[in-house]
Parts: sequence; structure tokens; C-alpha cells
Amino acid sequence: LQLVESGGGLVQAGGSLRLSCGDSGGALDNYAIGWFRKAQGKEREGVACISSSDNSTWYADSVKGRFTVARDYGKKQVFLQMDSLNPEDTAIYYCAAEGLIVGCVLFSDPYDYWGQGTQVTVSS
Repeated sequence: LQLVESGGGLVQAGGSLRLSCGDSGGALDNYAIGWFRKAQGKEREGVACISSSDNSTWYADSVKGRFTVARDYGKKQVFLQMDSLNPEDTAIYYCAAEGLIVGCVLFSDPYDYWGQGTQVTVSS
């Protein structure tokens, strides 16, 4: 897999962004996909993930109710819809994929494939 994220940028607090994760070679249907973020001076944090088996989703408490992860089968992508953004959401966001785990997890160890990241900046 060669994962590529897109959709990052600068947005004001309260605004929205939609990140996309795709594979240059094909679809991600058979992979669990996790979204992670790394803010300056902080540890990498798992924010959302979606399983490959039944599209079950999990969210970190910090984003629950504001972020939505889902598959776009037409575009062969997984997107992360981010609403009600605040400055604490500022970070580099990464998507990651794993083909062997059941369900999905919000810690990074099981994921074998990672994108290069996309910057999200939320101004106050």
C-alpha cells in the first residue's frame, strides 16, 4: 500500500475540514484504517478508526461527537470529517492501514502502512 492523505489546511475555530486517505494502487476495503495525529510537543494520538469487517468505528474521547470516519466506496477512500474544530485539534494527521487485525484500534502498533501526513491548523 502507498497511503496518501489530503484535505488538510487552515481553518478558523468552529469550522470543518474533511481529510481523505487513499491508496495509489487501489481500494482499502480489506483494511482497517486508523486516523492518528501528532501535535507539536505531544505524543502521537489515535483519534478514529474503522474496521474492515463491518465498518465498526471507534473514536477518542477528545473527538467523539465532532469527528466522523467512514468509507467512500466510489472514490475508494476513507475520509475523516472533522467538525467543530478547535485550536487543540491542530496537528499533522496521518492515516494508517492494517489488513490482519479484527476490528480496529486507536494505538499505532498493529498498523503496518502509513501515509505521509497532512497538516491541520485551527486558528482561534
